[in-house]
Amino acid sequence: MKGAELLRVIGAQVCLHATMAGMRLATPLLALQQGYSAAAVGVLIALFALTQVFLALPAGRFADRYGFKRPLWFSVIAASLGAGLVVVFPVFPVMCLAALLTGGATGATVIALQRHVGRSATDSTQLKRVFSWLAIAPAAANFVGPFLAGMLIDHAGLAPADLMAFRICFGVMAVLPILCWMLARGADEPPLVVAAAGAVPTRAWDLLREPMFRRLLFVNWLQSSSWDVHAFVLPVLGHERGISASVIGSILGAFAIAAAFIRVVLPLIASRASERSVILTSTLVTAAVFSVYPLLESPWTMGLCSVMLGFALGAVQPMVMSMLHQITPHARHGEALGLRLMTINASSVAMPMLFGSLGALIGITGVFWVVGGVLVVGARATWGLKL
Repeated sequence: MKGAELLRVIGAQVCLHATMAGMRLATPLLALQQGYSAAAVGVLIALFALTQVFLALPAGRFADRYGFKRPLWFSVIAASLGAGLVVVFPVFPVMCLAALLTGGATGATVIALQRHVGRSATDSTQLKRVFSWLAIAPAAANFVGPFLAGMLIDHAGLAPADLMAFRICFGVMAVLPILCWMLARGADEPPLVVAAAGAVPTRAWDLLREPMFRRLLFVNWLQSSSWDVHAFVLPVLGHERGISASVIGSILGAFAIAAAFIRVVLPLIASRASERSVILTSTLVTAAVFSVYPLLESPWTMGLCSVMLGFALGAVQPMVMSMLHQITPHARHGEALGLRLMTINASSVAMPMLFGSLGALIGITGVFWVVGGVLVVGARATWGLKL
């Protein structure tokens, strides 16, 4: 894949993902302004991830059958429709529908783009490089979407956060997916891989029978859970230490910046490091950071740990995606990506509840140490990863 085309694909993902990220900021604010409870807003936010759990596998199969552009076109329509409906009907039920549409569109787009980029790469080194660059897109979108939405809500109306400002915000969010299509429509798509005539029909769950795919999915779940536990437990730990909200936010921001930075650096070292060595190093570093994190009192030392954790966990996804494309059949890349996305999103829904219950039982320090211990045990599974 040429550099210019990869940049267009990254820009396309940023545009569509930014729509969901901006809507995820704007719709809760409008719901709260309209008098809805925090519980109702929590349900609204959860809906952005819900469709990604249930649509991941069908979206993967659809991408395997029709390629890159048709799934992307349907995602653009869904995202624009979802944001556009709230412009006309800025009421809570329509905001819930918009959350489902924009969340589902983002998940389907991620699968289609990852499949396209993976199939366009010619060797394992290029796989690691293109997935490292592509992994920057969600981080950029999670900045662009909320920042743009916040600026529009505060400054686009006759008064800050009036209904006109929200409508303008939703209108701009509805335009971003169209920019996504304009950027990606000219991409060269590899020929579809058609299953052999008379081949036995397959199911996505059959992929779990492959030992290496199961191992890779488990390793990816470990890293994703570590990401979730840091985002969930750090605010609680900071509160216990008497650290202000702005400082806690800065510590989390340092993590995000480090995760994005390492993904910029990874393409430069892709030819020198194997996927397994990067994932194993990340696992051990994460376990070590989790072992000392709850013992720290100073925001500066906690920030340093957050940066180290960002470097470690930020490096994992490109390596996992590279391995996934090498160990699964070309005709089933979409299914494999869908199964991975479904697992991660389901974990992101369930893990915070588990962490909360565990923290109430053994304390926040215990949560860090339990997860660190699980990572040490899981390092054995990482060592067994082979291509």
